[in-house]
Amino acid sequence: MAIAKLTSGDKARTTPVFIGIAVALLAAIVATSLYSFREFSLRGAMERARMAAEIVRVSLTESMVNGTIDKREQLLTRVAHGAGLAEVRVVRGPKVIQQFGKGMANEGERDEIDDVVLKSGVAEYVSTTGSGGPVLRATIPYIAEHGSQPDCVLCHQVKPGDVLGAVTIRISLAETRKLALFWVVVLVSIAGFFAIAALYLMRRQFLPMAEVALNVETAVGRAAGGDFSVRLPVPEHGVAHDIAKGVNRLMHTLAVDINIINAKVEQLMEYDLPRSRNMLLSTLEMVEGLVDAGRFKQAIEEDETKQQIYVRLARVIREVFDIDQFSIYEVANSKNHMRAVVVDGMMEGEAHWCDQEILVRASACRARRTGHAVDGVVEPLVCPMFKGNADGSGTRYMCLPMQQSGNAGCVVQLVANEETAQLIRALVPFLRVYLRETAPVLEAKRLMESLRESSLQDAMTGLYNRRFVEAYVETLQATVTRKGTHVAIMMFDIDHFKKVNDTYGHDAGDKVLVTVAGVLKETLRKSDILVRYGGEEFLAFLMDTTGDGGVTAAEKVRLAVENRKIPLPTGVLQKTISIGVADFPGDSTDFWEAVKFADTALYTAKERGRNRVVRFTSDLWKADDK
Repeated sequence: MAIAKLTSGDKARTTPVFIGIAVALLAAIVATSLYSFREFSLRGAMERARMAAEIVRVSLTESMVNGTIDKREQLLTRVAHGAGLAEVRVVRGPKVIQQFGKGMANEGERDEIDDVVLKSGVAEYVSTTGSGGPVLRATIPYIAEHGSQPDCVLCHQVKPGDVLGAVTIRISLAETRKLALFWVVVLVSIAGFFAIAALYLMRRQFLPMAEVALNVETAVGRAAGGDFSVRLPVPEHGVAHDIAKGVNRLMHTLAVDINIINAKVEQLMEYDLPRSRNMLLSTLEMVEGLVDAGRFKQAIEEDETKQQIYVRLARVIREVFDIDQFSIYEVANSKNHMRAVVVDGMMEGEAHWCDQEILVRASACRARRTGHAVDGVVEPLVCPMFKGNADGSGTRYMCLPMQQSGNAGCVVQLVANEETAQLIRALVPFLRVYLRETAPVLEAKRLMESLRESSLQDAMTGLYNRRFVEAYVETLQATVTRKGTHVAIMMFDIDHFKKVNDTYGHDAGDKVLVTVAGVLKETLRKSDILVRYGGEEFLAFLMDTTGDGGVTAAEKVRLAVENRKIPLPTGVLQKTISIGVADFPGDSTDFWEAVKFADTALYTAKERGRNRVVRFTSDLWKADDK
């Protein structure tokens, strides 16, 4: 869309149009003026004719009363001369002729108009053209009146309303026409002057204003499309000059400010806007994305666990970005493992887009190893771990790492077909905003969980500590009550542990503790809860297991510890353990009392010679009381 500019041809075409309008206006003024002057002069002449006719009537009446009617010719001449009339003539009506005769010679010379007026009694006005110019002829009837002074009926043998005669008056309109033409010329001259002035102003002001108006319309249209680079040609002077300069300043300011906003938004999104797009619309879209991401961050900050955050992030990917095939992997840096948190929108789904090797060796994942996005849309074979299509055709993918503490703590994988791959690739900058907002929150939750776990774990053995039992007991009781099941509680104690420390030193004692903890982990189930309860005492909770089942498991542990050889610098050491077993809620509905019962059974095992398992019975508690 180019800036509009009135060319010399446009201006040349505009001038004749304006001149044509001016000429038409002048013609209208001339026609209106001529018509108005003509009507005015005719009406004025008609009024003069009526006045002259009245003077003639009155004068003839007085002459008749005074007996000087025979001198009416001179009277009519004087009236015509005094009133500036071209002719004054009187004709008698039929009844007057019948009573008094035809009168003077010219009084009998009637024409058609005289006959019409004498017959109708209505005045006739006719405009004609004579040798001296235009002339108005007025033929006005002389009506008989009764009761007036003098009374016409007394002198004439007529009835009131009869036509006694007619007065014909001719008035020259030549002078009036000259005067009308003079004023028409004056009006046309004035109108012409203003037309010329208007033409001058049009070329000096209107045309530049029209050009600026067109340019402003163009500039506004392009600005609405996000293009603020438009600059209007600036006229040399006048209002158009000021308007053009003002619009240019506005466009410059908008262009600078929009570019600054674009740069800031691009910096926030780590994305360069394509300059071919509507920059205003693109910026608005990105700002809306940042606002939505800010709201998302506020929401996940209030979530209690990482799992809730993953659920919310999966919902955003599926609902906001309309992507159904995606995976979220969490990296366990300490073990170089990965786990699939979300697969195709399903929590804890089975990973199938990538080789299972990445789950046990996180460094096999290219995005995890490099910390950079993996673009499988442009290069489908860039990552050998992706198993969508072995030949790289059909399925495309984008893998986006989330940086946490300098490493990729999570990887979000987007999967698409060939038709939607480019669209998903275009959405990546917007999704990255959400991932950047999610990463520190996830890291904070992970650190909190690590701190919590470290405060609940024994640093030497890696087992839970007594504080964990105190924190977990309510949950455990609620779970057992809800499920209607049992928990076998086992209390362990290493036999003659103090002798190890006294004989071999504390390093050997620590090694014995670690070895026994390892045996517990190896022998019992992963779902069982193992606790270093204090010193050389250990505690185990076997979920969904009765006291009798706990005895069986305890025998396996006892035998495994007895057979485990512990290498020391001075030789090999073998130790035994004593174990007490209780059932919750079989032995007691109070959890801590059940723990006490297991401790009582352990004490009994030690009394009976150590290296044995004792199941709690009620008589043990009574014996202990004694």
